[in-house]
Amino acid sequence: MIDDIQNLREFYKSPLGQTARRIIAHRIRARWPNVARMDVIGLGYASPYLRMFQNEARVTAALMPEQQGVSRWPKDGRCRTALIPEARLPLRDMSVECVLAVHGLEHVEARQAYMREIWRVLMPQGRVILVVPNRRGPWARFETTPFGHGRPYSQGQLEKLLKGTMLQPAGCSPCLFLPPFQFRAIRPAALAWERIGLRLWPALSGVLIVEAIKQVYAGVRVTVKKPMFAPMPALPSLQPARRSGATPMVENASTGVEQPDGVVSLEKN
Repeated sequence: MIDDIQNLREFYKSPLGQTARRIIAHRIRARWPNVARMDVIGLGYASPYLRMFQNEARVTAALMPEQQGVSRWPKDGRCRTALIPEARLPLRDMSVECVLAVHGLEHVEARQAYMREIWRVLMPQGRVILVVPNRRGPWARFETTPFGHGRPYSQGQLEKLLKGTMLQPAGCSPCLFLPPFQFRAIRPAALAWERIGLRLWPALSGVLIVEAIKQVYAGVRVTVKKPMFAPMPALPSLQPARRSGATPMVENASTGVEQPDGVVSLEKN
């Protein structure tokens, strides 16, 4: 079940949500250190993470699914949000360089169609980042956070899905190792949780950040050379051997030409 827009907003206003946003944003930024003169499109609820690209990218926009609801972003200036169908993006083919999907894929039923739409709008060698809950991590088991809703994924499942939609995986960043609780004593040690978790139990991260590149395979033109056959005059001394089970030949009384038995001869009047 997709999370409501109000619940998403409340989570990211909470201290735990702000801590999670800083950790995830740091990992995303490490993968996209420079997006100058590029378009960055956010899917799902990516607006908390789009702000770091707002003054650098050429265009930033947040496209939110109609089942979730929409909220204005950014708060100041021209609105750059739109309410869209789940697996239909109002963008031209090969029109954007970067797509950031947060709280998106785990709520989609038609996963193949969703990823094919991302592939369609990406330019050749364009990049997509998927931020999804890790099915092995504790965050996917607690519904008190948005990462406890929808379908969680393993790294292998994500890579298989990406390859099946002609997106080449470029790396995975596990993060969010702190427990998903609102305890104040946990948050100051968030960076220590990240360092220890990444070293000791990387498979138990709360979130997987997977990056992929659009692959475009050029068609190869194949020219088939047809063999040239030179007609060979028949030798009068050779008669075609009748094969067993072959259709018997009968002589046409009007033309004197043999033809298969049962075949109607069409003659001009």
